[in-house]
Amino acid sequence: MTRRKTPMDSHNTLPIKKLLVAEDNESNFLLVMAILKKEYQIIHAVDGVETLQKYRQYSPDAILMDLKMPNMDGLEATREIRKLNTYIPIIIVSAFAFDSDKQEANEAGCTDYLTKPIDSRLLKETLKKYLS
Repeated sequence: MTRRKTPMDSHNTLPIKKLLVAEDNESNFLLVMAILKKEYQIIHAVDGVETLQKYRQYSPDAILMDLKMPNMDGLEATREIRKLNTYIPIIIVSAFAFDSDKQEANEAGCTDYLTKPIDSRLLKETLKKYLS
């Protein structure tokens, strides 16, 4: 016997959050996708220029941003997005772990900074912190 759906059933599900992942390395993107695809709608951009275009097109709820990308790096893309939206969480995910890199990201307007290799638990916790 299956349970019948009630009108309340449709109200119990929250809309899925959109996450823009700016990452030029395919294997890094696929890892993020594997970790987060069940919880978020993933939108992929491979450079800073495409990140800006997809930000405008999809209005994501948060952005995971690589620092070093072709055409426009993650810091410049962050600065451009901050001109449009000062509230969206922009989380750097980078192999560059020096304090100077983190400080530069903070000055550009990044919300948080995670280092590669990606810790799946920390990535999920960080997103939850900003999107709850």
